[in-house]
Amino acid sequence: MNGMLLIHAFPLDARMWDEQVERFGGVLTVVAPDLPGFGGTASAGPVMTMAAAADRCLEALDAAGLDQAGVCGLSMGGYVALELWRRAPERFAGLVLANTKAGADAAEGAEGRRKLAARLAEEGSWFLVEDPPPLLTAAAPEEMWARVASLLAEQPASSIAAAALGMAERPDSTGDLAGISVPTLVITSDADTLIPQEVTAPMAEQIPGAELTVIPHAGHLSNLEAEEAFDDLLAGHLRRCGLLA
Repeated sequence: MNGMLLIHAFPLDARMWDEQVERFGGVLTVVAPDLPGFGGTASAGPVMTMAAAADRCLEALDAAGLDQAGVCGLSMGGYVALELWRRAPERFAGLVLANTKAGADAAEGAEGRRKLAARLAEEGSWFLVEDPPPLLTAAAPEEMWARVASLLAEQPASSIAAAALGMAERPDSTGDLAGISVPTLVITSDADTLIPQEVTAPMAEQIPGAELTVIPHAGHLSNLEAEEAFDDLLAGHLRRCGLLA
């Protein structure tokens, strides 16, 4: 049986995909797991590696009885999707990489993640809730910002820190792009300041046959801020992969 796997962004949980699960869940099996330590799940320890997150995704596919899936990862979810490709390419019917990148962190970026983890261990996560990273644009509705802040507030500080440390040590996936052999869609947003479109877009040139779409007027969480456009892109790609009629 085939379906779709949705891999969530940092520092939220799988509920960021609620709209996509509702839209597509009636026509195919949709799996949206909480990565280790998020959404009330068990922690993977002091460092949530991308390998541990990929293992959680494989467990979710197995539990749902899915042999293959159209895999969609956004931001950190994209890092996990690329790790999952290295581990189990046979489970992919297609791939969507949204608002993410293939490269590892530069030294400065990795150090910033380690400093964030240390601050989370010392202070908890309220400083992030009160002053979240630019996951949305300034023009996003207040209720959308409130929803994102609420999801962030529910994640344990230790889990956010573990994910930050796991991302800091993740491998460079750029060399894997040329070997991706399933239909692939790369999505970016022209108002994403966390992973700008000029960072995301080159993946489409490196993955054979990949398509690139830039969503206008949306920030990092493009599936939330541009829900209709994102869902339409996802539906078209699922049809391309033979997962939707």
